[in-house]
Amino acid sequence: MKSRPSLRLYAALYPFGAGAMGVNLFFATLIGSWLGWPVLTPWQAAAGGLVIGLPATWAFACHIVKLMNQAEDR
Repeated sequence: MKSRPSLRLYAALYPFGAGAMGVNLFFATLIGSWLGWPVLTPWQAAAGGLVIGLPATWAFACHIVKLMNQAEDR
């Protein structure tokens, strides 16, 4: 059983993971503005999404590999 995602799968999922994390980061700072915290610009949130997207994509790719292994076992 393969437990780690391939680089090809990781690279295919990374743009989606980075985009999702950028959007989540931007909206989180909007919610944080209710507490008086600063709001990130969309460009700052996109840059943060590129960084935060790395571990998030890795976790999602590991989940996809787990699902693929379960499907092969059936």
